[in-house]
Amino acid sequence: MNSQVIKDRLESLRKLMGENGIDFYLFPTADYHNSEYVNDYFKVREYFCNFSGSNGDLLVWKDGAGLWTDGRYFIQAEHELEGTGVTLFRMLDDGVPTIEEFLEDKIGEGETLAFDGRVISVRIGEELEKHIKGKNAKIRYDFDVAEKIWKDRPDFPASQSYVIPDYISGKNVSEKLSELRAELIRGGADAFLLSKLDDIAWLFNMRADDVPCNPVFMSYAYITLDSATLFIQDEAICEDVVRHLKANNVTIENYNAIFAYAGSITSKNVLLDKRNTSYSIFKAVEANNNILFLNNPTERLKAIKNPVELKNMEKVYIKDSVALTKFIYWLKNNIGKEEITEVSAADYLEQLRRSIPEFIDLSFDTIAGYNANAAMMHYKAEPENCATLKPEGRLLVESGGQYVGGTTDVTRTIVLGPISDEIKKHYTLVCAGMLELTNAHWLYGCTGRNLDMLARKPLWDIGLDYKCGTGHGVGYILNVHEGPQNMRWRFTGGMIEVPFEDGMDITNEPGVYIEGSHGIRIENVMVAKNDIKNEYGQFMHFETLTWAPIDMEAIDLKYLSREEMQMLKTYQDTVYEKISPYLTEEEKAWLKKETKVDFE
Repeated sequence: MNSQVIKDRLESLRKLMGENGIDFYLFPTADYHNSEYVNDYFKVREYFCNFSGSNGDLLVWKDGAGLWTDGRYFIQAEHELEGTGVTLFRMLDDGVPTIEEFLEDKIGEGETLAFDGRVISVRIGEELEKHIKGKNAKIRYDFDVAEKIWKDRPDFPASQSYVIPDYISGKNVSEKLSELRAELIRGGADAFLLSKLDDIAWLFNMRADDVPCNPVFMSYAYITLDSATLFIQDEAICEDVVRHLKANNVTIENYNAIFAYAGSITSKNVLLDKRNTSYSIFKAVEANNNILFLNNPTERLKAIKNPVELKNMEKVYIKDSVALTKFIYWLKNNIGKEEITEVSAADYLEQLRRSIPEFIDLSFDTIAGYNANAAMMHYKAEPENCATLKPEGRLLVESGGQYVGGTTDVTRTIVLGPISDEIKKHYTLVCAGMLELTNAHWLYGCTGRNLDMLARKPLWDIGLDYKCGTGHGVGYILNVHEGPQNMRWRFTGGMIEVPFEDGMDITNEPGVYIEGSHGIRIENVMVAKNDIKNEYGQFMHFETLTWAPIDMEAIDLKYLSREEMQMLKTYQDTVYEKISPYLTEEEKAWLKKETKVDFE
């Protein structure tokens, strides 16, 4: 986008702010439910600064603007903000203030900070209150500037929802509500106002298409110890959904009735999730109720996949891995023979996935980055400016699908021709970290912070790191990023740490990202499982779901210990065993060579 367009929009915004006595205006990424990925209707932050990443906050004041984002997006943000006058604040870098610290320093006595309280979480709202309190500054949370400036704003999302049958979900709605109510009682709550879209979709065994690649629907839920109410748009309801909800004693209310309803709640102890409940909802509820801020119980219940879900996931991951393996075969055998771009390569992989009967949609936009483009963790190639692939270097492809039976997320870095010794070293050490984490054994009680260093150690040993977590949970026919389990080495504000439970899935995705040179990532999805239990406690291990080949052309065995070589051989042998039955004879012969690990 032309940077002048952004400057003009910011000028219009500042004029509006001045007319309404507003000194600072804050735009997060989120929708009304603090979703990570949002419908186009909610891309207000992008509208005012051009940054399109899934995480970032824009703060605008009378003579400046700043964007705060994390290490996944530093390179991308630099490109997208160029010429706009918006300053990039690199979160967690030394000397970089948080947005709250910046406000505390810059806001003047009695000045006003404004935002749309429907898209700011309680946690963020309270942090902002705390940091500007000393300046007697005011907060205005009822001012949506997009309504006044964004004239061609997309329509509010409203797709039709549908029911996930019990033989796919593994538990019916009544069972899930019973489990949730037991958690409420345990936490001393007698009601729960739930705002998180994927949790609501899971709880009521329903899906829709209100957020691209995330099969959720705009909704709220209010659960008491003896009732359940779902707030959903009229356009999202069909007769099948009405019957489904009625059969499970769920009352239906209109989505837009939630604020009036929240203001009328008079339960004794209402549970809210600070991270995903909006500041506006909180303000409506707090007037008449004692609020309990506890960890969201549905998030944990959803994260522990039941036996039916796990069985379906195993089947889906094999089919998805077959599609990826066929893609790698096609790419390696056609590079240099026909024109292939980052976009056409991603399209070919998508078509392979679409041929799978259970396929619903992609689980996120495919990332296909050639050579230096791969250094941008969330790079998105566009037809008008994508790179053409050559029989040299490597292509990083991160991709996944939504299926009836699971959600996938996988990354492979694929060698297309000659690569440097440095890149081979980096690839091999990334592979070593992935294998070390794959083969972890631990005592119950460990969180992702305990295990993350297994994946980073080979890189840390040579002074390298990657500016993101090593893993995240993956939804079941739901959002590709799911908590509360995660894998990262340091604690950050707002982060929840939980021990791995039997049935929790997690991605395993170490990488190396050298700006202007190369990006490398290898990513599998694993499931935590109980192992032996003895006098020391319950031991656990991971079972792998993803079975796509590691590129041996990028492996230099001198950087692997003998134990790691055996880990690699075991993984590659299992890939051939599980994937080869679904391949043609030519593909099978290629895979046999591709998975050969000879270190004797």
